[in-house]
Amino acid sequence: MSHFTTIKTHIVDSKALIAALNDVGFNEVEVFDKAQPLIGFGGTSRQQDAEIIIRKKVVGSLFSDLGFKRGGDGTFDAIMDDYDAKKYSRKWFDQLTQRYAYHATKAKLEAQGFSLVAEEKGDRGQIHLVLRRMS
Repeated sequence: MSHFTTIKTHIVDSKALIAALNDVGFNEVEVFDKAQPLIGFGGTSRQQDAEIIIRKKVVGSLFSDLGFKRGGDGTFDAIMDDYDAKKYSRKWFDQLTQRYAYHATKAKLEAQGFSLVAEEKGDRGQIHLVLRRMS
């Protein structure tokens, strides 16, 4: 039987998380108001549940579903099988976090009346946004 690992995040915005998951190649993301069980090896339902789920059949090579569960503090914890954690390592998680920050920042600034004028990617992967506020 496999074991699930929970990774604490600072992710709070579900829309930005879903956009970030799309950016890193997960185009079929299930979203639930109430947490649903994750499916493990052999199609068995696990004790772990999540509100945002990428099913293993979508990704193909996953041992179990990959989920994001909202905690009591409002942040989402990533939940994955230990076997899958080898594929979705720190480097992958850093990329997801960067894409999340991009979408969350852009949405927050647009809500404050800014519009995106230009976007540049630096040589170390950093993203520079040029925004303008219309009065």
